[in-house]
Amino acid sequence: MHSSYSFVSLFLVALLGASPAYAQQKLGYVDSEYILEQLPEYATVQQQIDRMAQEWQLEVEERRNEVDELFREYQARELLYTNDERQRQRDEIIQAEEGIEQLRMQYFGPEGRVFQEQERLVRPIQESVLEAIEAVATRDGYDYVFDKGGDYIFMYVRDQFDLSDDVLEELGIDIDSQN
Repeated sequence: MHSSYSFVSLFLVALLGASPAYAQQKLGYVDSEYILEQLPEYATVQQQIDRMAQEWQLEVEERRNEVDELFREYQARELLYTNDERQRQRDEIIQAEEGIEQLRMQYFGPEGRVFQEQERLVRPIQESVLEAIEAVATRDGYDYVFDKGGDYIFMYVRDQFDLSDDVLEELGIDIDSQN
């Protein structure tokens, strides 16, 4: 993350200190979070992903409740078990705990189902937004367009350079009717 800030800082210093030929470059920015929030298909996809995540969370919680019940039964009968039975019951509980963690990672881990579904469903929307950004930038003669909602943070940005509404218009979204 630090290296991206360094790159942007160096880029801006180089751009601001460049020769007059480069001083005429046109910069713009978009707020990708704002654009995505305005797209009905994005809201639909987010709802789908949220529903899947809730179902999977319920499954994990049900498994957790089963293991909790198994542990309560073990505690209630611990004195009645032989040493071998106690060890077997403990091993069963530990195995069940590990199974819950594996299931949780399968659904919610860095490469889990939630991540995969988000990639599968959101990527086409992101690609259409990128195409619209490129179309607006090309049409209006911008040399650079930065994402205000991404890793590149600006301390000062003039609103006149915000291309987000233009990108939404390019995507066929009527902003005036939504506000």
